[in-house]
Amino acid sequence: MRLGVCYYPEHWPEAMWKDDAERMKSLGIEQVRIAEFAWSRMEPSPGEYDWGWLDRAIDTLGNAGLKVVMCTPTATPPKWLIDRHPDILPVGADGRPRAFGSRRHYDFSSPSYYEASKKICEAVASRYGQHPAVAFWQTDNEYGCHQTVVSYSPAAVKRFREWLKARYGSINALNIAWGTVFWSMEYRSFDEIDAPIGTVTEAHPSHRLDYRRFASDEVQRYNRMQVDIIRAHSPGRPIAHNFMQLFTEFDHYKVAADLDVASWDSYPIGALEEQWYAPEIKQRFLRTGHPDFASFNHDVYRGMSKLPFWVMEQQPGPVNWAHWNPAPLPGMVRLWSWEAFAHGAGCVSYFRWRQAPFAQEQMHAGLNTPDNRLDIGGGEAAQVAEEIRAVLAADPHANDAVKTPVALVFDYEAKWLFEVHPQGADFHYPRFAVEYYSALRSLGFDVDIVPVHAPLDGYQLIVVPPLPVVPDDFAARLAQSGAQVILGPRSGSKTADLQIPANLPPGSLASVMPVRVWRVESLRPNLQEPVTFAAQADGHWPRQGYSRHWRDLLDLDAAADDAAALEVRASFADGHPAYVKHGAMHYLASLFDDASTAALFADVAREAGLEPSLLGDAVRVSRRGGLTWVFNYGPQTYTLAADIPDDALVFGSREIEAQGVAAYRTAAH
Repeated sequence: MRLGVCYYPEHWPEAMWKDDAERMKSLGIEQVRIAEFAWSRMEPSPGEYDWGWLDRAIDTLGNAGLKVVMCTPTATPPKWLIDRHPDILPVGADGRPRAFGSRRHYDFSSPSYYEASKKICEAVASRYGQHPAVAFWQTDNEYGCHQTVVSYSPAAVKRFREWLKARYGSINALNIAWGTVFWSMEYRSFDEIDAPIGTVTEAHPSHRLDYRRFASDEVQRYNRMQVDIIRAHSPGRPIAHNFMQLFTEFDHYKVAADLDVASWDSYPIGALEEQWYAPEIKQRFLRTGHPDFASFNHDVYRGMSKLPFWVMEQQPGPVNWAHWNPAPLPGMVRLWSWEAFAHGAGCVSYFRWRQAPFAQEQMHAGLNTPDNRLDIGGGEAAQVAEEIRAVLAADPHANDAVKTPVALVFDYEAKWLFEVHPQGADFHYPRFAVEYYSALRSLGFDVDIVPVHAPLDGYQLIVVPPLPVVPDDFAARLAQSGAQVILGPRSGSKTADLQIPANLPPGSLASVMPVRVWRVESLRPNLQEPVTFAAQADGHWPRQGYSRHWRDLLDLDAAADDAAALEVRASFADGHPAYVKHGAMHYLASLFDDASTAALFADVAREAGLEPSLLGDAVRVSRRGGLTWVFNYGPQTYTLAADIPDDALVFGSREIEAQGVAAYRTAAH
């Protein structure tokens, strides 16, 4: 566990650097990220490099005992490069190039930019790859931010055609896979295929989905180029990229596979404002962020990181980019920091050291105010640094890995497919995944978030939000895991080519869940279909709830031998099954209200041999090593259970104040 900060020496007079570095060290900062936006200072004119200022900055930080996270500066190509190669600019769906003047103004498919990126990465990595102060690397910055993953440029279309040829082999195979006979869309060669934009009505859905897959693969290709260069010049130093919160425009699993550290940028209050949450939820958690949003991201990136994941940018105060930007309540920067560590983080790095008084982010707080005085977040960072030392002294196993018997399957392609084929305007895959996760967290469970191809052995409960395309072996792996499995609606509803399975949904999952989805319907936001849950022997049922967004209509006679073993556990008002069980498999034919979802998950968890807690919506529990951490997002004091002995407490007190944190020993080592 350690703290870091993001620093921009090029923004400040050189006379301030030494004092900044010494104050960072005295505050408890151990690592400093620099230079991700500094290309125009590194190479002010084509081929003319100015390294002197950066050499001195790195030396200053290193001399203060700080470790440097050195970045490639490719998120901000300089003006002279754009003027030389205007094809670098990405092209939007409207056919217009996006202009110079902010950041991320490049096309992943541009050959000019690929070569220019290789050149600057070679220059930076060869100069600083062996510098004793450079301990880590970061590629680029926030791939895809500002909706820049997908470009419709001529270069992108050319590479897309090559990608299609590699995927399908022949144009006939593509025509069959896409079903281009529909509306007379058959192609004679790959060269006839354009970008799926500008059509009279919706473009072919398989075309659109493949374009999203292609664009994602372009991000992976670009990142791998940078990683290969850094590894050649700086072997042994871990490489990270700073992903974004709940960003789903490319497959992060594939990009992270080439990295050592998956890191992400955490802005809980800005995220609450920008995401789907209802107005009353935004009001309740206005200055704290939603209790499950940051932790969802922690668990996503923990699952794909080879080394402990990092928070590369932690919100230290108000941000500048949401519609409204309230300040965090006192204590929240500290709480967010400890929450990251409790979920397995190796580093929490604050953005930024000092608030900038100029340009686009001048309203974005830092650890220090623009006049160089410690802000509230800076004081809380110093407190966390002291507490880290105390916690590690009290329990050296606090750094151990997170282990949990519960997994949630999260898939990037599912989001793209439901965006291409929503059938209901509010069928929002990331929302449903987070809602399932939130239900599990409200029951006191830690959660591993895993890709669809991940090993599933060792889990007692596996939760699968709506998953339209499943691998051929997915059903068998679910069955062999021995876990209780919850399958969301629309699972197995499409083939990889975006066609309806020949046996109808749930497709290959019918081997473990013998139902047939013969009709579906989407529900308007103001429509709530009543659902009655059948009574169970353990007394946790019956209960009344309602469905939202979607209904699968199930035929239970689809498999004569197995159908008799199906148990209907909930029904819609019209008699159609809403939730059925077959062995260890549980199929949900709808998205249910939050209370029903949590109650259902609690009952299945008990069947899995797990004991849920009822934490409500403001208190969350996490376990790492031998410690259990408790976080209070609510406005009232929370009291630890009476059976937790006083001598088990290693952090905080039994009475956890609002925005407070406590930790106690739960295992002997």
